[in-house]
Amino acid sequence: MNRINKKLQEEQKMLSIYFTAGYPEPEDTVSIIQDLEKNGVDFIEIGLPFSDPLADGPTIQESSTKALKSGMTTNKLFEQLKGIRDSVEIPLVIMGYFNPILQYGVEKFCKKCAETGIDGLIIPDLPVDVYNEEYKSIFEENGLQNIFLITPQTSEERIRFIDSVSNGFIYMVSTASVTGSTSGFSEETRDYFKRISAMKLENPQIVGFGISDEETFNQATEFAKGAIIGSAFIKHLNANGKDNIADFVKNIRPV
Repeated sequence: MNRINKKLQEEQKMLSIYFTAGYPEPEDTVSIIQDLEKNGVDFIEIGLPFSDPLADGPTIQESSTKALKSGMTTNKLFEQLKGIRDSVEIPLVIMGYFNPILQYGVEKFCKKCAETGIDGLIIPDLPVDVYNEEYKSIFEENGLQNIFLITPQTSEERIRFIDSVSNGFIYMVSTASVTGSTSGFSEETRDYFKRISAMKLENPQIVGFGISDEETFNQATEFAKGAIIGSAFIKHLNANGKDNIADFVKNIRPV
């Protein structure tokens, strides 16, 4: 069983943290992953830096630009992650845009993920139809899950199709805006969470965008299985470097 499915069977609400590979410093990737696991995070999303990240707000864009300037590449990330499974057990997901993966070679990329111990991918600009027709078999051969995004604007028909193609969780974007740009959830957003919950989808939902503290984590997980925090963690890294990760996690989900 994929580590993602195994983790989702646990009773607690899932806390997933996103950070940009090679940020704040090029060699920080592995130690950040290890510290996040040590402090009770359930999933980790490792951002593959890209020069034109459409869905990302300024905080993640800046971290991506800095990581690229520091020499972060796809090859370097795989090199850093070699042997990661000797010290880390929780699910690891790479989040990246399709262009660098296509340039690397989709099959080669998926094989490298499997060798490294990556459990899934989130590729915001890879349409579910294209994935289903052209790439699904490659992902499955390499034991990888592809996690799709839905937004408040996604039609019910489309959501049901995404649910039928998925086999892990669905990334439920809380808003149609870019990451890091909301503070607390409106009634409208909470109604959206309730609406998706009432659809009784096969795959659990994990909410992303707009989660930054205990209050927003609890709001997001009232109707969903978990929540993803990205921009707030990058801001924490900006202020503290890779120290005090324990304090950040406790602020979201106190022990």
